[in-house]
Amino acid sequence: MSDQYTFDNPVTRYPTDLGAPELDLDTPGLDSELTPRADLGENTYRGTGRLDGRKALITGGDSGIGGAVAIAFAREGADVAISYLPEEQSDAQRIADLVEAAGRTAVLLPGDVGDAAYCRQLVADATEALGGLDILVNNAGKQQNQATLEEISDEQFDETMRTNVYSLFWITKAALPHLGAGSTIINTSSIQAYSPSENLVDYASTKAQINTFSKALAQQLAPKGIRVNVVAPGPIWTPLQASGGQPPEALPEFGEQTPLGRAGQPAELAPAYVFLASPESSYVIGETLNVNGGMPNP
Repeated sequence: MSDQYTFDNPVTRYPTDLGAPELDLDTPGLDSELTPRADLGENTYRGTGRLDGRKALITGGDSGIGGAVAIAFAREGADVAISYLPEEQSDAQRIADLVEAAGRTAVLLPGDVGDAAYCRQLVADATEALGGLDILVNNAGKQQNQATLEEISDEQFDETMRTNVYSLFWITKAALPHLGAGSTIINTSSIQAYSPSENLVDYASTKAQINTFSKALAQQLAPKGIRVNVVAPGPIWTPLQASGGQPPEALPEFGEQTPLGRAGQPAELAPAYVFLASPESSYVIGETLNVNGGMPNP
């Protein structure tokens, strides 16, 4: 596999068997501790100038899907600001180094998107550091599996809602004054919005909210030339899964339920975000683009 444009069999593009052990990483989970390591496109993503001169803010951009998107955006010509938790500094610095290796500006802005004040300051700092803003990717998320509803504490439910839904509201609202015609907002949903797992009641609920929020906002902002769309990943191998997102005993078979028979890699998500951020998708508004290995949804 030389780059994302290489034709091959999607079933065998990545190993069907992750060879994943029963990991139980500390939350939020570092990409550097994930076994096997996820593919973020570090050695495979080839840019073609599709985002030249653009300025992007990506939440959860230190690892996993967000990290892959940051790498892809930079190689397509965009400067990138990354939001991440302070304890993820080592992962964030690695992504920043890859962004800068592509010849683009990387801005690191640590903090917790579950805090309204941080979210508003995040947008202000990113806009100032980048000299503007025209791509917003709301990707940060919290996912903690619990076998029963009784095991979901009030604190977990609140933190999941604040991280996955409230942050999207706070950040997007703060960003709107900076977004002009041609700007794009891309939110991250999940297959869980359509086919929720019994042990992810709170997380799945937030992903359905993200879809609806995005479709409503897309209609509101379309007349201003600002496009809002969503990417809904399926089972993607990231630190989120190995730090409580899935039961440790489920990790060795993670993703095998898809028609492709394997988990996806973050590198396979990045092109979807690039497409929705680029002018190629100028007539795509309020869409949820499912990247899930063929799992059916409404």
